[in-house]
Amino acid sequence: MSSTLNSSWVSTDPSWSLYYPFSTTAVAVGLVTIIGLILVSPTVFSKKKNGIKELGGLSILTARPFFSKRFDFLWSNFQKTADTMFKFKVLQHSIVAVRGEEARKVFLDNKNLNFTEGYKLLMGAAPDLKDISVEGYEQDNVTLLNKRIGTLLNRRRLSDVIPTLLDDVNIRMKSWGNEGKFDPFRNIYDLVFQMTVRMASCDELAKNPEAIRNLQKHYWDLEKSSTATALLLPWFPGSAKKQQARATKGLYTIISDYVEKRRSADVPSSDAVDILLAQGLDNADIVGFILAIIFAGVINTGIISCWALVYLSCHPEWKVKIKAEVETMISKHIDTSTSEPLHKLLGAIPISVWEDEMPMIEVVIRETIRMVSGGALLRRNVLEDLTIDGKTISKGDFMAYQTYDVHMNPDIYSDPSRFDPDRYSSGREEDKKETFAYLGWGAGRHPCTGMKVAKLEIKLILALFLAGYDYEVVDKSGNPAKTLPRSDYNDIHAARPIGEPCFIQFKRVVE
Repeated sequence: MSSTLNSSWVSTDPSWSLYYPFSTTAVAVGLVTIIGLILVSPTVFSKKKNGIKELGGLSILTARPFFSKRFDFLWSNFQKTADTMFKFKVLQHSIVAVRGEEARKVFLDNKNLNFTEGYKLLMGAAPDLKDISVEGYEQDNVTLLNKRIGTLLNRRRLSDVIPTLLDDVNIRMKSWGNEGKFDPFRNIYDLVFQMTVRMASCDELAKNPEAIRNLQKHYWDLEKSSTATALLLPWFPGSAKKQQARATKGLYTIISDYVEKRRSADVPSSDAVDILLAQGLDNADIVGFILAIIFAGVINTGIISCWALVYLSCHPEWKVKIKAEVETMISKHIDTSTSEPLHKLLGAIPISVWEDEMPMIEVVIRETIRMVSGGALLRRNVLEDLTIDGKTISKGDFMAYQTYDVHMNPDIYSDPSRFDPDRYSSGREEDKKETFAYLGWGAGRHPCTGMKVAKLEIKLILALFLAGYDYEVVDKSGNPAKTLPRSDYNDIHAARPIGEPCFIQFKRVVE
């Protein structure tokens, strides 16, 4: 049907409806029916020659919930198809959503599937310096990025920076007061942001509260600008695109100014910026690297830290175990007769202890990740057609796999919605029942390069907070939470609880 009505169909003569009383109603009903079919059609599937059921309807309507409520979109359509995969369109691009062990093995371990290409179209929150006419930074060079991460965030540098990280975190925690209530999905994120900037940049920036606040504002503005319109129509000069450019420019300007200060400094330091300067990198490369670290590290580490504290409060037996583990670690490795404050004592503990002698915190982190990470991993098939379960994924197709498919699978994890860190203990080891049954730190061809850094940050936060404070999770009125909060899998930026917000009510008990 033509998108416009021919003028002969509907007369402008007011007497026309008197002679044809049902005609205007019929036209209105017809239009409503057409619109209804367009809106409903995305729920209709057709099976194509490659054997994959394809979601119907206009792609612009079909794809929109993939960007606004990704978890619900993927999981609900899997329930409708009762199949291991389905396909839908994002404009001219095809995306194949997959589930099941066989698909998971191919998704994570096939050389055809490109990690960077998968996220380029379908995520888009990380800053692109080309948006503000900064050339030269190789944003898509994952190998180079990982090499620099290995150089800057190695064990020796992490060991050296632990006391400073704890100093930073202690200053932030003391600013909360001796007792009160805070939103963990703001305050704990602040701690992670501070620590990430400290490790990825330089002392001058990390100790400037105003600069950190401005960086955070631009960071969250950029995260919020990652709308469906901005991703699907990157050329469209809408408000999200303008906000994206402003935020990127703000981030670049702040960090670049500090890079220049370090470039002109008389004495080099051991900070990340100085190491990169010594390697001959220009400002664009250094700023791009710092931003990559911030955007890769803050969200996931923040989510895990927040939810670990929430789960421990709601499971006091595990809270007791973690506090005891931290106290044992301190008494075993530190002279507790000293009058040094808690963060100084923790700062004197060797990195080998943080990495290798905290088994209780390790399984709490592992279980927290399993519970809160239900989102979609993304890839693109860049080499040649490949076959999964007898169905063909064409070259050029994007792919999506929900971690919820494995992390909440009752055939793998008993009572999967229950927080149970013991499920990884010897004799149970539920995470080894299938291939790639646990995806918390990446798997297959793409393990998480920053895993050790992220774990260290989480452990420092948990140790300092659990040893230094009494706390419980409460509602907005300060009453103990009646039910265990659940992570919103659709909230890919913060994973806040579904429904009413939760808060942490605290009292400082150790200086």
